[in-house]
Amino acid sequence: MGYSRFDAATRHCQAWNAGKNVGTKRPLTQKQIWAIRFHLDREGRLRDKALFDLAIDSKLRGCDLVKIKIGDVVAGAEIRNRATVIQQKTNRPVQFELTADVRATLLAWLERRGGSTGDYLFPSRVDHAGHMNTRQYARLVDEWVTAIGLRKAEYGTHSLRRTKAAMIYRATGNIRAIQILLGHTKIENTVRYLGVDVEDALLLAERTEI
Repeated sequence: MGYSRFDAATRHCQAWNAGKNVGTKRPLTQKQIWAIRFHLDREGRLRDKALFDLAIDSKLRGCDLVKIKIGDVVAGAEIRNRATVIQQKTNRPVQFELTADVRATLLAWLERRGGSTGDYLFPSRVDHAGHMNTRQYARLVDEWVTAIGLRKAEYGTHSLRRTKAAMIYRATGNIRAIQILLGHTKIENTVRYLGVDVEDALLLAERTEI
């Protein structure tokens, strides 16, 4: 209501977002993706590389990514070319592709991890029957980006969700396709998510000859 400045109890309380970047997180560049993969390979962090690669390809929110089960990405003895999950936020299905390199990383991780199709792909450290939580995932992302010299205040789990979508948009300018890939219910959400502005629209127009 605007009366907190008169309340002595709140005068020395720090705002929850003080010193934090609460705006849109930056997507990664191709060079930064390679750098993180190189770092994880060098450190022998196979689970983390599988998680990172799947996050980039799937373009899922963290809450959906950590709940993926082995059966969602496996068909028989092979990793699926495409997978489908139900989004927690919208309760709607979204489909995503699994590229060859990502399939290879997931297969290597599953050979080490073991488990059955009903198990979570990335189990919790505390309860192996449960899944990794979103806070652990966020901490891992912070580790990955700082390991290659990026400021963790500017990057987060949504950076991984946005990365491939931003690359596809820059290559094609097809916002409707990005809407489908991200599982947005409204195209206005996709426009805001990508940060599309007048300059983007003009550049697309300039590349289109009639």
